[in-house]
Formats: sequence, structure tokens, C-alpha cells
Amino acid sequence: MPEMEKENRPGAPKSRLRRRLLKGGLAGIGGLVLADALVLEPGSVVVETLAMETDRLPPGFRLRLVQLSDLHIGSLESFHQHIIDRVRMLAPDVILFTGDYLEERRNIGEVLDFLGELKGLAPSFAVQGNWEYWSRLEGENLRQKFASRGVRLLINETADVGTGLRLLGLDYPSAADSLTRLAGRADRSRFNLLLSHVPAFEHRLLPPEIDLVLSGHTHGGQVRVPLLPPLYLPRYSGRFVSGLYRVGLNDTPLYVTRGLGCSILPMRLNCRPELTLIEMTGRQSAS
Repeated sequence: MPEMEKENRPGAPKSRLRRRLLKGGLAGIGGLVLADALVLEPGSVVVETLAMETDRLPPGFRLRLVQLSDLHIGSLESFHQHIIDRVRMLAPDVILFTGDYLEERRNIGEVLDFLGELKGLAPSFAVQGNWEYWSRLEGENLRQKFASRGVRLLINETADVGTGLRLLGLDYPSAADSLTRLAGRADRSRFNLLLSHVPAFEHRLLPPEIDLVLSGHTHGGQVRVPLLPPLYLPRYSGRFVSGLYRVGLNDTPLYVTRGLGCSILPMRLNCRPELTLIEMTGRQSAS
């Protein structure tokens, strides 16, 4: 049959219309997904709550901790003010930062401005991430800068908060012997919370006195396709993506936050930025 006759068949215009509609629909869906990944999700913060009951706190005693991680601040935007407002609304007793605060060394001023907005809200503690290490801002230099904004940087050291909580800050990078020495300073009379930017470390070295580990680093995969594993996870993520895990010889709880910022690609998909609220309660004795 000649080509002209094929095109003039009764069903041909409808077939062409269906193809055009299908292409247009797919393009529209692709545009919506891209808009979500580039604009909507990166700025849509969700609060994830981790509730824990423990014998290491006085019966009925309550403690609210807020964890912020992986801010990757390049410039301060309305998104960062939104984070600050959300943290204030959560009314934390303690604020914990688990690394990767900046995109480049020159962004330290913006990071300090951000931290300054939270100064005085609650006792604040931090550990370093790989981006601080790569930017050569590590050590005493960063400790002094953070201290000026009311944040104590823990470099393989501990800090006690009140009478019931001991923080142990694992530096990045740290050798196994650093973890061993730090973990050896856990206090059996307190709730011992280890802060480590990366979730993949020598978990077998964790003693039973460590009650909880908080980490970040993974961004939760940042771009997640349903039913598929993360397309990319940074080094030292191991098998950890986000959420609660059990690790080591003592099944120590390890919580990995999705973090707040983006790196490599300025987008998130099926992986909203996260503020983590840890609600700790002293277990009531049975009567």
C-alpha cells in the first residue's frame, strides 16, 4: 500500500494524536519529577522522631535532643532560616551537629552565621565531617570558631550534659585505637551517646556502655528511585543508608540521618531533608 494511503487510513490521525499525547504526558511527568527533585524536596524539611526509653536516666526524666547534619552551606538562603525556625519550635534540651557544614573553605563565614542564630538556645555540641577535613578547617582552628558561636567541637573527647548524659565525639578521620580510647571513657552511670559523622567504622569495638550512635554522611542516598538501592553513597557509608540499625557485638542502636543539604548534585528525590528529634525518657520502675 502506498505511504499516502497508509496515512489516510481512518485510524491514522487518532494514532498520531495518541503518540503525541503520550510523549507530552511523559515530558510533563519528567518535568514534574525534575521540579520536585530540584526545587520542592530539597527545601521540604521533615522531622523524624526517635523515641528511646532507658535505665540510664532517672525514672520519668525526659530529654529532647535535636540532630542536624550535612548542611553543606554554600550561601545562606531562606531554607536555612526555615531550619533555624524549626529547631526553635522543637525546643531542644541539647543540639547535636554531626558534620559536613560547608561546601568550600570560603563558606565558613556563612556556617558561623548559621550557628550564631542558634546560639543560646540549648547546649550545642559537634563533630567534624569529611568536608571540614578536606577544607583544612579541622582541629583547633575550627574548635575556636565554633566556640565563638556557642558550639563545642568534640575531637575524640567527651562532654557531660547535666547529670544523665555523656557525649562522646569521634573525630573524622579516626583510627581504630582512637575509637577504643574514646569508648573507654563511657560512664556506666550515664546515657552514653557517641557522635560519628560516618556510620561505617569499627562497630566491633563498641563496648556495651555505648547506648546510642548518631551519624550522618549518607544523605539517605539523596536521589532514590523506588524499589532500587541508592544510586550513590559516599565512601564510609557501608551498608547504611538512613534510619535505625543495630551494630557491633552488643547490637548497639545506630541512627543515620538523611541530613539537610545536598552535595555533588543540587537535588533530592524521594529523600526529604531531615531534622532528627531524639526523645529520651528514663524508664519507670515496675511497682
